Amino acid sequence: MQAIQAQKLVRKFGDFVAVDQVEFEVEQGEIFGFLGPNGAGKSTTINMLCTMLRPTAGTALIDGHDVTRDPAGVRQSIGIIFQDASLDDRLSARENLWFHSMLYDVPRDVYERRSAELLQIVDLADKADGIVRTYSGGMKRRLEIARGLLHHPKVLFLDEPTIGLDPQTRRHIWQYLLKLRAQEGVTMFMTTHYMEEAEHCDRIAVIDHGKLVAIDTPSALKARVGGDIITVRTADNAQAAARLETVAGVETRPGPEGQLILETKSGDRFIPQMMELLARGTPAIAVETISVSRPTLEDVFIKLTGHAIRGAEAESQMRTMMKMWRGAGTRR
Repeated sequence: MQAIQAQKLVRKFGDFVAVDQVEFEVEQGEIFGFLGPNGAGKSTTINMLCTMLRPTAGTALIDGHDVTRDPAGVRQSIGIIFQDASLDDRLSARENLWFHSMLYDVPRDVYERRSAELLQIVDLADKADGIVRTYSGGMKRRLEIARGLLHHPKVLFLDEPTIGLDPQTRRHIWQYLLKLRAQEGVTMFMTTHYMEEAEHCDRIAVIDHGKLVAIDTPSALKARVGGDIITVRTADNAQAAARLETVAGVETRPGPEGQLILETKSGDRFIPQMMELLARGTPAIAVETISVSRPTLEDVFIKLTGHAIRGAEAESQMRTMMKMWRGAGTRR
């Protein structure tokens, strides 16, 4: 049995379709990533899977429990790491865990053993009695991870688990998550717009404007781009692209920041040929900057969607819309 099954999930807010016919399955013990820009439908999907939003159409099963027909069964089967902080910062770490255990009816002896184990795993055992408001952002995130696993969930949902943290702290958080996956065997479903974070996933679903555009392993997705990526900025990108498109085995496309992006099998060998082709034409086209790299998930996303990861503006608009609808009593 799959840990998660989603079939033709749809969520509308009025006439706006936030999630459009989304379908996927997640195997038990898998780290499954939702990769996309802010406002693409990642958080809306995770809210439906966690029973915080009712789907407009479609079905989803979590550990065999239907999110619409058996929301209580779903909630007992999942742990959630919210995008926004949800700890009581006036309590200690130990008190936050105890409060969570009461909500989930975790027996006292199980709580004591389990909380001690998890605090040790996330390196907070010596800070367990410290007040949470004195914690750093990384420490709070680690405590939220421990809390989400306290009741032995089958599936752990992580909505942008390292947003707002510096790169070093993000790496440390992932060290803890991978350790927990190895020790607990828990299935992890995460949303992210950090490309380096998505590399930790066993499989990735690329989502944009509410639609899934690809599902595969990180390596298989990058293989879709193929070869090397040459990023070049010239005095006339349109003319440069027109000339370079005549070369066999070279694919060109506009870059997200005014560059020209080329795909070719051997980038280092093609660069001299490119420079000569641009220089000998009429008029000659000057090359301002140039770099060559292996394909990244950012390159995959641009190729699949035609644009780069967008900023936070769309996500802000989406959250405002959701709050308005909830306030109007349309949540269900």
